[in-house]
Amino acid sequence: MITVQRAPVQEALQATERQLKALMLESMAGNQVACQGFLRAVAPHLRGFLRRRMGRWPDEVEDLVQEALLAIHHQRHTYDVSAPLTSWLYAITRYKLIDWLRRHARQDALNVPLDDEDELFASGDIEAADARRELDKALALLSEQQRAAITHTKLDGWSVRETATALSISEASVKVAVHRGLKTLAGKLRNLR
Repeated sequence: MITVQRAPVQEALQATERQLKALMLESMAGNQVACQGFLRAVAPHLRGFLRRRMGRWPDEVEDLVQEALLAIHHQRHTYDVSAPLTSWLYAITRYKLIDWLRRHARQDALNVPLDDEDELFASGDIEAADARRELDKALALLSEQQRAAITHTKLDGWSVRETATALSISEASVKVAVHRGLKTLAGKLRNLR
């Protein structure tokens, strides 16, 4: 009896996949009407996907749906037509959700109430300022691209994608810049000891 109930659900999912894929292929061919129809058709699926995962933040779902739709629109040229479209859509949406969760965690960490803040910051401010000056000196030893890539990804907590967009370079270039920059820093700092 379970297989009887699953068959209509499976058929409905396959029909949705076919409908969305047809719109996507027309959109990729330059049909603007199909592109708009595709994004309108995809939005409710993404909304449901995100609502199930963002129960604690229902007010944020719509913003994240829009971010995901924008990313899907901009990345549609990367879609492999031999792969299932819905898997590709949900992967992009999942990455947007992960990026949002990272940003949200950083914001929450910055808003932690402190009871003894005067005591905490009395000596910590001086140490933090000294550490930041030392870090700035070390980063000054790197090329501009390496410095920016490390600052954004390692210090500011940006994703590789966000950093690549900000620096107008590929994600692979960001990873290479971070790797080479950290390797250069490690070598130079080792020589100072």
